[in-house]
Amino acid sequence: MTNRTKVAVGGVAVGVVLLWLLPFWAALLVLIGVPVGAYLLLDPSQRKRLRRASRKELGR
Repeated sequence: MTNRTKVAVGGVAVGVVLLWLLPFWAALLVLIGVPVGAYLLLDPSQRKRLRRASRKELGR
C-alpha cells in the first residue's frame, strides 16, 4: 500500500468518525477547513511548487 493510499484511507476514516460524532455542518467545516488552512500556511514559493507538481501529475 502506497503512502498516498494510506493517507486517503486515514482521511476517509477520520471523515466517517467526524460525521458520526459531530453535526453534519461541523464535520463538513472541519473536513474542508483543515486542508484550506494547511494550504494557507504555506509560503508563496511552496504554494507555487505545489501547484506546479499537481499539474505535472495530471498529465501522466
